[in-house]
Amino acid sequence: MRNALAGLILLLALWQAAALALAGRYLIAGPVEVAQWTAAHAGLLSRALAVTGTNAAAGFLLGNLAAVALAGVALLWPRLTGLVSGLALVVFCLPLVATGPILRVMMGPGEGPQIALAALAVYYTTLIPLLAGLRAVPAAWLDLVHVYGRGRLAELRHVRLRAALPYLVAGLQISAPAAFLGALVGEFTGAERGMGVLTIRFTRALDVPALWSIAALAAAVAVAAYALIGAAARRFLDGSPPVLLAPPGAAPGSRRAALVSTLAVVATVLAAWWAGLRLAGLSPFFAKRPGDVLAALAWAPDAAQTRQTLAGALAQTGAHVLPGYAAGLAAGAGLAVLLALLPALSALVTPLAIALRAIPIVTTAPLIVLLVGRGAAGVVVLVAVMVFFPTFVACQHGLRQAPGQILDVFRTYAAGRWRQMIHVRIPAMLPALFASARMSVPAAVLAVTVVEWLATGGGIGGLMALSASVSDYDMLWSSVVLVTLLSWLGHAGVGATERRVLARYAPEQVRP
Repeated sequence: MRNALAGLILLLALWQAAALALAGRYLIAGPVEVAQWTAAHAGLLSRALAVTGTNAAAGFLLGNLAAVALAGVALLWPRLTGLVSGLALVVFCLPLVATGPILRVMMGPGEGPQIALAALAVYYTTLIPLLAGLRAVPAAWLDLVHVYGRGRLAELRHVRLRAALPYLVAGLQISAPAAFLGALVGEFTGAERGMGVLTIRFTRALDVPALWSIAALAAAVAVAAYALIGAAARRFLDGSPPVLLAPPGAAPGSRRAALVSTLAVVATVLAAWWAGLRLAGLSPFFAKRPGDVLAALAWAPDAAQTRQTLAGALAQTGAHVLPGYAAGLAAGAGLAVLLALLPALSALVTPLAIALRAIPIVTTAPLIVLLVGRGAAGVVVLVAVMVFFPTFVACQHGLRQAPGQILDVFRTYAAGRWRQMIHVRIPAMLPALFASARMSVPAAVLAVTVVEWLATGGGIGGLMALSASVSDYDMLWSSVVLVTLLSWLGHAGVGATERRVLARYAPEQVRP
């Protein structure tokens, strides 16, 4: 508690000092100005927060129920685990800035799109740790259940569910801020009320204190949700919830089995896409089928121009997302290593990192652009911020997994902290680093498309926003498909790199 309070005081002090030092050069409102504006407009903010908070809570509940149901399917039918995980990843890779306008057209006015986007933003971050927790059971416990003649139901009730609870709590903590983000993105697509609507209004008016107040309030809500779930976990569970590191690895098998699993995911996605739109009876004008997207990219009269437009937008987005992604990974891992070498700084720096990540990207984007401009720097910074925090937390946990006996041997031979770090702690950290790198691929794509959509107007995010505004649904659906595919391939590419690096530097981590 003292550490969190000290970190909060330090954050406010640095914030106020930056506002005073940079006044007149950058658009920064300090905490004093933010507090004054918030007090003067408390009624407006409370009404908007009630709307967004209600939608976020509904999406949080629905998304987590879906995650629990999917985990149950994977547990009852283990052969479907690869298919369930693959489908969940594909849906999670869908860009919210494009699915939002599509859901708005399909669901019409009301709160439906906000709730749906909140659910889409949270289910994957709960599903993955839950799947890992259901498997994080010592084999001896399962053998004991079977020795006493109990079946699969007893194994689930008495062993697996209890082992999975801490992992479930970890997923809930991570998904709480994500639900708020999803609801905000939904409000950007045509809602009448909420925090997102206020953000659009104050961005257009360049009302800097108002924007900083909304960002601060959104961060406070996200931090509070994170803390409440953690407090409940400490109250009802024996230990603190673990940090999410990685989805459960696929069972070892041949390349042929992996190819079959991939093809099954692709076939299921295409079938569900076509059948869902067909059964819903949606107009082909805006609800494009797989064949429509293929035609728009391949043989339609303007297919060449469509491909050229998409290629240019993707190239611009790639020039921003790759440096930001690499910078976020490097900053997160580097800070984790620094704090492991200088643990006295952790009490102050960690709360600052949590507060930084808690601010939703839709409120951060206008502020960053106001600070550093509409060029590449603002986009890269936002992507780096989105990637930094999960990498930092995961790497901290990974560094703590260094085998104590091996460290004792190094200390016996008077090896210093740097030698211990290089030869023991960093190899132990590598699985956590790569796990966060995989999970950060969709987050980086979300960040870059949001800032392009809200602020810069360029890249694939700007193209999707423009396509939605002029009802060019061929271009919009084509953009969604390509962004999803590239995100999925990026996730797979990081996984392939992980297997090669771990096989050399941490081979014990990849044993079947």
